[in-house]
Amino acid sequence: MADDTKIGTPWSDDELNATVADYFVMLAADLARAPYTKARHSAALMERIGCTRQSVEFKHQNISAVLDELGLPWIPGYKPKRNYQNAIFDAIDRHLTRHPGLLEAIPPRTPAISLPASVFVDPPAPANADSSPPERLLRLIRKFDPVERDHRNRALGRAGEEYVFHLERQRLTETDRPDLARKVRWVAAEDGDGAGYDILSFDAGGRERLLEVKTTNGSKRTPFFLTRNEHEVAQERAADWYLYRVHQFATSPRIFTLTPPLEVHLTLRPETWRACF
Repeated sequence: MADDTKIGTPWSDDELNATVADYFVMLAADLARAPYTKARHSAALMERIGCTRQSVEFKHQNISAVLDELGLPWIPGYKPKRNYQNAIFDAIDRHLTRHPGLLEAIPPRTPAISLPASVFVDPPAPANADSSPPERLLRLIRKFDPVERDHRNRALGRAGEEYVFHLERQRLTETDRPDLARKVRWVAAEDGDGAGYDILSFDAGGRERLLEVKTTNGSKRTPFFLTRNEHEVAQERAADWYLYRVHQFATSPRIFTLTPPLEVHLTLRPETWRACF
């Protein structure tokens, strides 16, 4: 039951910790496709911390917004709200620090292949140059860097490549080219990294399509690493090379594609240097 004396007062660390922990319990069930009821969770949390249903749901939406910035999946029923306060960043920081395995979560199995028409979406619109995240959020992003995390997560990258491999075979089969579908190759798995792309596919006319797959559990705006070799192959084979950005992989995979020149679509910044003598 809500405590009227708490209306308009700052949330305590204990209240925020309980809210964040409850959110991740629901998120785990959502990712596992296990049944759960948001209303029951909210009622139990209200009883525990004495806050109103509206304030609890608003905090859950704040959590979704922060997880979106961190390149993590969030509960679809709690659409991100970004008018958050610094205290929520600290509570999420504490929870992820105590439970680092949450950062590497991928689905227990590769998602079922959907119809290609339902998977491919438009790229994100250019970011608003005037929108600047709070400094405390930027520190949280630097600590749990989604770009570095996705880059290290080989299981996630491999699962995304496998998903695209089967999706391409299905796409070609649906366009009455089962002969080309059988020729699709998962180059990164068969030959190893280094080709500058991951999947060799084809268009309906038989022309090669070189697909570089970048996978995240986050949203379409989550940044990613691009290697020098991938960029060079994109320039050399500009007519054939495609970047497949797989996002929302843990919940409902979606893909947008980019073609060279990549600088038209992306801001490319140097992150590392090769040090030689």
